Amino acid sequence: MDLKPIAYEPYADPDDFIREVTDLIWIKRAIGHIRENYVDDSIVHGVYGTSVTREEVIQGSLMRISNTPNRVGQAEDIIWEARGDDAFLSSHLVLSTDLENLDFRTRGIANCLYRRGRMVEEWVVRDGVAVARQLGQDPDQLARLKAFRGFSGSMVEPAPADVIAVGDSGPRPDDHRNEVQMVLEFIEAVWNGRELERVEEFWIRDLVLNTIDDRTIVRPEGYRRALLRMLRPFPGGRFEVRDVVTHDSPRYAGLRVAVTWKFSGLYDGAADFGPLTGSPVEILGISQFLIQSGRIVKETRVYDDIATRAQIFAARGDEPFLSPNIY
Repeated sequence: MDLKPIAYEPYADPDDFIREVTDLIWIKRAIGHIRENYVDDSIVHGVYGTSVTREEVIQGSLMRISNTPNRVGQAEDIIWEARGDDAFLSSHLVLSTDLENLDFRTRGIANCLYRRGRMVEEWVVRDGVAVARQLGQDPDQLARLKAFRGFSGSMVEPAPADVIAVGDSGPRPDDHRNEVQMVLEFIEAVWNGRELERVEEFWIRDLVLNTIDDRTIVRPEGYRRALLRMLRPFPGGRFEVRDVVTHDSPRYAGLRVAVTWKFSGLYDGAADFGPLTGSPVEILGISQFLIQSGRIVKETRVYDDIATRAQIFAARGDEPFLSPNIY
């Protein structure tokens, strides 16, 4: 599908658009540019729920920049795909480091739907627990200061029936169907079906998983153990796929498939977050898969473990501070 320049002007293409606009706001501190970059009724789905005003994005961005003035976020991958001829969906993997604390490193992913050069809807996830641990903070204490607002809009509607054709961001081009089908089959069989023995059917032996808490996992058995660790507090939970975006580029080692997912379960399994509550938990996450020669080579998976704890602690009766800003 041909994308008209109005979708990404004045930049060269969507990759250049995302890279430069992000740098302008977060590195050059042009926070007010958000008013030009986002429509006034933009929707942002984050790890603590859904925001529905542009001003919340501006205020949240200002606070983050002020609290972390030495932080540098750099594009590690940008996966983009047309949504009609004047819009695109991008999946922007950001690697954040610190100019003073050279041991600091964390990742986040922002999936943004831009129409005619303005952000309409966003799905953004950050690895909050990695930040906490690397700064010597207690994740449990931080979670008690957060309140899970909950989702609204598209995120409370049933998951798309045929995400290859239409995701939460709208109809998508039928690009790289075989590879997308493989990734979706993998998620359904291994993540939801718990058929962990089938990892090798989809992955190469020398696989790499970058996941939360700045952990890097290798080999199929490592992947299985990491998935078990994620699932054991919520053993009956399921992943629903909300959207897909693909792009093939030598700059990023080939074909990548980004999947926006929501995990829903009950905290009734392993007591990893303190006494069990049996209460519901919703986790928004994004995974970027690298595909080479028809096999999955690498996954970068981001979600926020602190947002998970916040939901559990609130259900247990801990009183959260109801922050007015969740961006």
